[in-house]
Amino acid sequence: MSDALSLREVDAFYGDSHVLRRVSLRVREGRLLGLLGRNGAGKTTMMSVTVGLLPARHGAITVFGRPVTGRPPEAIAAEGVALVPQGRRVFRSLTVRENLLVAARRPRGGGPAPWTLGTVAELFPRLRERQHQVAGSLSGGEQQMLAIARALMSNPRVLLMDEPSEGLAPQIIAEVMATIRRLKAQGLSILLVEQNPKLVFDVADEVVILNSGRVVIDAPVAELRAREVDLRQHLGIY
Repeated sequence: MSDALSLREVDAFYGDSHVLRRVSLRVREGRLLGLLGRNGAGKTTMMSVTVGLLPARHGAITVFGRPVTGRPPEAIAAEGVALVPQGRRVFRSLTVRENLLVAARRPRGGGPAPWTLGTVAELFPRLRERQHQVAGSLSGGEQQMLAIARALMSNPRVLLMDEPSEGLAPQIIAEVMATIRRLKAQGLSILLVEQNPKLVFDVADEVVILNSGRVVIDAPVAELRAREVDLRQHLGIY
């Protein structure tokens, strides 16, 4: 099984702050890697480095074996990497339909697009109903659906999701997680950052835990369950 996304020995800084310290991880093709860690562990920084919003000071990043280290965000997106950012960040003054169209991209290689306005509407019927509403008028849950749909419109090979359950009601969280399971079942390679370990363990194939910018656990979910690993010291849960 090939690696959809690989980070090897990556260092990253914000100013003089050394945030990521020799971080290595891989998302295997068609699988879901869950990334856990307490606040400030470096999870969002790792996402920013992966999509080119923050340069790596050391190490290498590849997408399906192709090096993307140091390339601009648009070039990394063209390799098939899409981000659902923390806090949604939809274009609030644009309609739902405009938000989706602005992100539309043909799949890498120019084949048929699995994600179009029609297929996204099938995944999120509520967005079809609200396609002419401005995004800023949507509920938090609807904005999260739009953020996911917008990322899918770029027809990614690797989907990065940063805290998709943040600030949502339990029923909406269940809908979002059901969507993630469906995308995984369709063969999409996914990196999921979450604060809630239960959500991650319910959907992930492998789990990486960051603590103070370092990888402290990297193992299959089944192995962690079998070993009954106590995650509290790494996640700040007591």
